[in-house]
Amino acid sequence: MALTLYDALVPGFLQTLGGVKGFMDRGLAHCADNGIDPQEIVETRLFPDMLPFRFQVVSAAHHSFGALQGAMKGESGPPNAPPEIDYAGLQKLISDAIDGVKAMSPADVNNLEGKDVTFKLPNFALPFTGEGFLLSFALPNFHFHATTAYDILRMKGVPLGKRDYLGALRMKQ
Repeated sequence: MALTLYDALVPGFLQTLGGVKGFMDRGLAHCADNGIDPQEIVETRLFPDMLPFRFQVVSAAHHSFGALQGAMKGESGPPNAPPEIDYAGLQKLISDAIDGVKAMSPADVNNLEGKDVTFKLPNFALPFTGEGFLLSFALPNFHFHATTAYDILRMKGVPLGKRDYLGALRMKQ
């Protein structure tokens, strides 16, 4: 079986984004059940020098659907995490990312192979091919930020387990 760029990215993005959606839903229910303002979670950090939950969720969306969009444009950059976004806005961002990734056709993604993609930072740029950008930069960043969002919810007492992170497994039918 030949594995395409689409096969290597899209099902995994959708599986983990589904996990993020699910554990965020459980986080909101935990807040409601325990009289916690969800906005408190939005600004929670694992450690003072780490960025808050808000940034982690924005980054998970950015390094999945946003990375595919950036690769199509040939240019990407760091995510913007608007400080005014609330928990519901973050949930919508993940739902929108899921819808966006679902809308990508195999041809859309596979045509990114060999394409020049530049990740621009304020003082320098990182040159990639489409597959190099998506597989060696966007994908690890995506998992890092999804995991950190999960960890923040766990730290805040949300009863989650590994199964919540994994999302819908792609088991043999």
